[in-house]
Amino acid sequence: MTLKLDRRQLLKTTAQGAMGTSFLSGLAGCSTAGNNDNVINMGVTSRPRMLDPRQATDALSSRINRLLYSQLIDFDSAFQAIPDLAAWQQLSPTNYRFNLLELPRFHNGMTLTSKDVKATYDSILDVDTGSPHRGSLKNISRIVVLNERQIDFYLHKEDALFVGRLVIGILPKELIDQQYSFAKTPVGSGPCRFVSSSEQKLVLARKDNVHLQFLPVKDANVRVLKLLKGELDIIQNNLSPELLSYCEQQKGVLKVYFHPGTNFGYIGFNFDDPLLNQLAMREALAYGIDRQQIIDKVFVGHARLAGGLLVPEHWCGSSKLKGFEFNLEKARERVAQLKKSPGVGRYLNDKNEIELSYKTSSDPTRIRLATVYQSQLKKIGIHLNIQSYDWGTFYSDIKQGRFQLYSLAWVGVKSPDIFQYIFDSKAIPPKGANRGRYKDSLTDDLIHEAANTQDLEEQASLYRELQARLQQNLATIPLWYEDQYCVMRNDIEGYELFSDGRFDGLLNVTKKRV
Repeated sequence: MTLKLDRRQLLKTTAQGAMGTSFLSGLAGCSTAGNNDNVINMGVTSRPRMLDPRQATDALSSRINRLLYSQLIDFDSAFQAIPDLAAWQQLSPTNYRFNLLELPRFHNGMTLTSKDVKATYDSILDVDTGSPHRGSLKNISRIVVLNERQIDFYLHKEDALFVGRLVIGILPKELIDQQYSFAKTPVGSGPCRFVSSSEQKLVLARKDNVHLQFLPVKDANVRVLKLLKGELDIIQNNLSPELLSYCEQQKGVLKVYFHPGTNFGYIGFNFDDPLLNQLAMREALAYGIDRQQIIDKVFVGHARLAGGLLVPEHWCGSSKLKGFEFNLEKARERVAQLKKSPGVGRYLNDKNEIELSYKTSSDPTRIRLATVYQSQLKKIGIHLNIQSYDWGTFYSDIKQGRFQLYSLAWVGVKSPDIFQYIFDSKAIPPKGANRGRYKDSLTDDLIHEAANTQDLEEQASLYRELQARLQQNLATIPLWYEDQYCVMRNDIEGYELFSDGRFDGLLNVTKKRV
């Protein structure tokens, strides 16, 4: 029997939240995938861009690199640094000694020692390597190997967050010296070894020889269909709310799990715009968007309100920050106030509404959110002119400041020094990610004071004060922290979700025998 499926039919039925039982029966009867206990297939949106940890910056590559490579440190549930390969001592304000807890073997049989640690970080600091991580590590002045287990890092100046920066996967010195292509054929010492890579799939093998296959399937509807047919076993994130709701209804075939997440969604402003540079305009937008209604209706409750960039459970997070409340009266007052300001007339349309441009990607969920913002703000006299683009065009426009309003999310943030990268007035692209061209002297002072404070409790207090300032000043509109979720076939067991979206759950997942 050959299965033929019209994507438009799936789009229509998922939007309605249901699908006919006769169709589901036909789909189940047409499964072409065999039940191979030694293969777990995970559907991903694209191929990982970079399997050399010194060069990787995108979330997918970073999550897969965690499986391939070991790193010196990791983070606990409060995002504080903890030992992974190594424990450490701070011998002086600018000298840290790391002790390898074990000497694991690389997947090519060589033993990992402190020489490999030094070679890895020396290569990142080498300008010719072109590592995007060099900027966060350039405070390292020198690295000294004491013996095969001990290594000293010396810094140019004190840095209380230094240990948390040592999260790059360790590479074999012998291969680094040969200018080996890790991106093409990775060699690490992580819990999984590289098997093969092609346009169709990336294959890793666990220590128990279970193969983990990452299959790129760009279209979310097709990913769900492949899951239903048994061609995929697991999908993590990147589905529309309608598709996710549809998957929850397929209890005979699929199961859906959720976990609180750390991905911070926000709306950004262009502070070079004369209107958006006014606090009253930003407050009107913040008061006029009903975030809780969007969480309840669009995310079906699978998100939580955000105030600061860092989640409340982060060691620098604040449970007091919730963002601006939804308040139509205050929003309308701000709009009325703005209409009396000089120069606002050029922003008014023929309906006497303030008209603003809002840019987003062409992702259906992001477009849907944009239309919700548009509908909500219409009630306070603001019209959003929605412009959606493919990801490359959209992201390029944002980095170059070609926007009034936009929305994005920060994914997997752990270190509080992210604030310097995002909000420091000197971090405007290409020097950082201050895409909104936000400039505030008090913000700069708090960022610099926190960075130069060596007491972690005092530093945490300063970062909480900083986040309160960013909320008060509406550097962005904090929206929510979206939940992490996965959709699996019913025969998959033992998969664990993590707040930052890592794929570590694949290390223990099993497939029931049928």
